[in-house]
Amino acid sequence: MNNYIGLVEDDSNIQNIVSAYLKKEGYKVEVIDSAEDALSLWEDNPPDMWILDIMLPGMDGYEFCKRIRKESEVPIIIISAKDDEIDKILGLELGGDDYLTKPFSPRELVARVKRLFKRTMVIQQMTPSENDDLVKIEELAIHKNERRIFWHDKEYEVTTKEFDMLLLLAENPNRAFSREDLLMKIWGNDYFGSDRAVDDLIKRIRKKLNDIPIETVWGYGYRMRNDED
Repeated sequence: MNNYIGLVEDDSNIQNIVSAYLKKEGYKVEVIDSAEDALSLWEDNPPDMWILDIMLPGMDGYEFCKRIRKESEVPIIIISAKDDEIDKILGLELGGDDYLTKPFSPRELVARVKRLFKRTMVIQQMTPSENDDLVKIEELAIHKNERRIFWHDKEYEVTTKEFDMLLLLAENPNRAFSREDLLMKIWGNDYFGSDRAVDDLIKRIRKKLNDIPIETVWGYGYRMRNDED
């Protein structure tokens, strides 16, 4: 196993414990004290995964996560003493793939690292043809392989969850999804929060892509309208 992990954490005790457990499992670990140093590492020798604390000196983990997500879909596990639901939702919406609240079991973190690497490997092994890359519905164009969104021929930057939601709805035009369905498909079956996360995500998409044809199915969920279908 040669997977390379960047651990961004300024607590020396957590650094030592987490890195020891990961190295025992065969991972290569680079420990970084600040987000600024982590960005330098990203440019020089990018890790295969980040384990990221939110409360850091200088740039916080949220901003670092946002910057990385503009360039890459590299897996990110957030570890934080912030355990409010809104903090967890924000971390995931900015591009985190998982969120673990301090104090946590190092064994649980290792298990989540293994699971996330396994899931990433499966996605990377998928080789869709070029014809399967483009999803188009009215004025919305989604390039799946490049994970790019175009609305009325203009490209928009979107978060990981925004992209996944748009792709799911666009690939299933006029189909109504319940909030529970969307939580399961976008956040996963081990998601800990409420279905309010779905409403918040749709609200952000609508604000970003003006007049996007996502319709509310009252008392149920959402669908992407396609009048051409």
